[in-house]
Order: sequence, then structure tokens, then C-alpha cells
Amino acid sequence: MKHFLAFLAVGLLAGSTVYAASVPSCATPGNNNAFLGIQTVRLWPGPAPFAKGNGCYDIPALTIFNPPGGAATGSAVIILPGGGYEDLAGNLEGREVADWFASRGFKAFILSYRLPSHGYLLPVPLLDVRRAIQTVRAHAAEYHIAPNRIVLAGFSAGGHLAALAATKFIPGNPKANDPVDRVSSRPNYLVLGYPWIGAVSTNYSHLNYCKMFHLTAQCAALQAKYDPDLFVTRQTPPTFIYHTFNDQTVPIQQSLGFFQALVKAGVSTEYHVFASGAHGSGLGKGNLSLDQWPNLLDTWLRDRGLMTVDKAAVHP
Repeated sequence: MKHFLAFLAVGLLAGSTVYAASVPSCATPGNNNAFLGIQTVRLWPGPAPFAKGNGCYDIPALTIFNPPGGAATGSAVIILPGGGYEDLAGNLEGREVADWFASRGFKAFILSYRLPSHGYLLPVPLLDVRRAIQTVRAHAAEYHIAPNRIVLAGFSAGGHLAALAATKFIPGNPKANDPVDRVSSRPNYLVLGYPWIGAVSTNYSHLNYCKMFHLTAQCAALQAKYDPDLFVTRQTPPTFIYHTFNDQTVPIQQSLGFFQALVKAGVSTEYHVFASGAHGSGLGKGNLSLDQWPNLLDTWLRDRGLMTVDKAAVHP
């Protein structure tokens, strides 16, 4: 987490303007590197809901990566790194993924969501993801993106959280005082890498959220609220999933169950299973087979028009 928090800066998104705020002690100065096309903004102008303090672990934030000059398409991606709900794999499943999307014309956002390991149990991380999607959509004009071209991408534990946000989205309240609260938190597309879909499921004993955070007695109730398989509907966004057959950390049955729920609901889905490869492989880690999955994703994104320039968004 501390490596990822090097990105955590000092930013406050209010209205259409980003304002400086006090720097948490574990952040480093110079995070808003305009010449690198990077900046960080907080999700809430003041303390986030249920915040326990004002340190790095208490402040959910989006770190923003701009596409190269002239390459913007008007599409956006919000990336949820994994880390077993104990940490955030900010480079392997954050920065590297953001750079990959940005090189293809996406405005990329990495979300540092609050973690159970620091006292923020579900639904707090889910609240952070919903707010992140609403923030990006509410500021679509400022970010030069189309509000209907937002991809949510999650890996491992971030995959569970992404699937949860994509199946338990909120519509937005048109009468809310905060413009961010007026828009929907539904992502338009969903990308999952070796997702830990069964994090809170009682069907899986290996690597279980309830055991990790001493919630075994509450696990059945938690599953009823936070198992994405249970909430898939026709409104779930079109989804791209990849997993490996011999994943020893998150069994393939977890993503397979989610895929089957998507098929049953009639959701457009592309599901890729590779014969071998370690969990936490990110963009492939040099594995000759797994190195191909980003190419498959590239094709999937192109097929949906997300790499075609939306001139109205990019050049309003």
C-alpha cells in the first residue's frame, strides 16, 4: 500500500475545480505531476463517510493518468487494484494497467479504496467505488470523456469489488445538492482479471474474507449482501473476464460461477481461461500465454467502439 500511496496527493474535487488540501503524512510531495499527465483528487471534499481519521488509509482518492497528446478517445477506465483486501497492488494491477489503457486513448483512474485491514469493512469499499464512478461521470465534461463510456476494471479482490459495484449500482438522485450524487454509479463496461468473486461466499473455504477479518459468524449474512453472483441482472454491464485454470489462490470456479450468472441473465460476456499461470499476473508478467490476454481485451474494447474517438467529448 505504501508504494501505491506515493501517488496519493493532495487534491479536492469541488464543482469543476481541483483545490489543494493538506497532505497526509505518508504521502509524498510532487504527486500532481502535470508534465507526466498525473494528478490525484479526493472523492469527497471533506472526510469520507465513516472515516476514522485523516491519514492516507482514511482518504479514498483517484489518481488520474491522461492519454498521450492527441490520442484521447473520450473513453475512461476506473481501475481497482487487488491485494486481498489487505493492501493494494498499486503497480502491477494499478499503474501498469493505467498506462496500458492511457496508451490506447483512455483517461485512466486508479482508485485507492479503503481497506478492511485498516478498519473499513464492507460496505465502505463499495461506497468508495460507487463514488468514484459517480465522480468521473459527473465531471465527464471537465475530463473530456463521454459519460456512457466508463469501464470499471478490477483484479483479484478488486475484481470482487468491481463485480459488486457493477451489480449493486445506485441510480443517482436528481434532487441531490451534490452534483456527484445526481448521477448513476453503474459502469458501462466491466473488466475482471482473475476476480476473487467468492470473497464472502460460504461456498469457498480457501482465502475467505470472513475468516481473514474474524467475521465467520456473520458470513452467511455478508454473503447475502456482498456475493456478486446473487445480484446479476440484465442491467449488469457487458463484461470481459480472464482467469487461469490452475490458479492456486482464487479457484477458477469463482469466475465461472459469475460467468454462468451473466449468461443466465443474458448479459453480453467474453470469458477467457488460460491453461496455466499464477494468480496476480497483471498484464502477463512475461508468460507467453498470459501475455496475450491484453490483446484480447484490446479487441473487445475496439469491438465496442471505445477506441473510436468521440469528438463531442474530446473536443466539446
